[in-house]
Amino acid sequence: MSTRMRPLSEFPARTRRGVRFVLFDIDETLTTGGRLTAEAYGALEDLKNAGLAAAPVTGRPAGWCDHIARMWPVDGVVGENGAFYYRYDHAARRMIRHYAEDEATRAGNRHRLKELGARILAEVPGAGISGDQFCREADLAIDYREDVPPLGPEDIARIVELFEEAGARAKVSSIHVNGWFGDYDKVTMTKTFLAREFAIDPEKDNPALVFAGDSPNDAPMFEFFENAVGVANLMEFRDMLDAEPAYVTTAPSGAGFAELARALLEIR
Repeated sequence: MSTRMRPLSEFPARTRRGVRFVLFDIDETLTTGGRLTAEAYGALEDLKNAGLAAAPVTGRPAGWCDHIARMWPVDGVVGENGAFYYRYDHAARRMIRHYAEDEATRAGNRHRLKELGARILAEVPGAGISGDQFCREADLAIDYREDVPPLGPEDIARIVELFEEAGARAKVSSIHVNGWFGDYDKVTMTKTFLAREFAIDPEKDNPALVFAGDSPNDAPMFEFFENAVGVANLMEFRDMLDAEPAYVTTAPSGAGFAELARALLEIR
């Protein structure tokens, strides 16, 4: 595991000045205690008004992502841990949707995941199906602390184990364990999104990209993006991270995101 994490204050001004695109998780990275604060949303508006592109990369569902792509000051959204990206073309009034798997495959996987969800609930008392499951396209979200009393590390580990025993991939976020069938993740779909929609080469243009996150399911993004940033509440999960970001904010959650936005904007 990388141990390179440094305070955000050490993010060099020259590097910050070259950033063109800000990618970020939503839950407890942009939000705080499950709410989107005025400070965090204002920071997102400020980034857009300064000419930076921005996009969430989240485990949240397709239904939410349709709204986000249309209504938020963003340039698209990668959802369900990389199952798809959406981008709304305001001029053409058209939603661009790109999926990692075709509809027939997604439909078959939803059936398999429904059966797996029933098994998980039977074997892990206190776990729940996430409240947003009804608008998901490709994954199953098991709630371990959003709308249910928080479960312990052993229960979370057991949920992951049950997904993996069934041949599914599983990632732990700050509120859910997300599982899916398919060879994709946040990183692979983010690369596709950047290349197809913005002609950005994620490898060559890596220094111009920033990702902000807060939990273990963001570790692949922390590993790939050299200017990745963790908001301070990431430290709660530090022992569960396979990779760490380059920098960490002093403030948690949405206040940490606003701290990052100020750091990017103050030198422009």
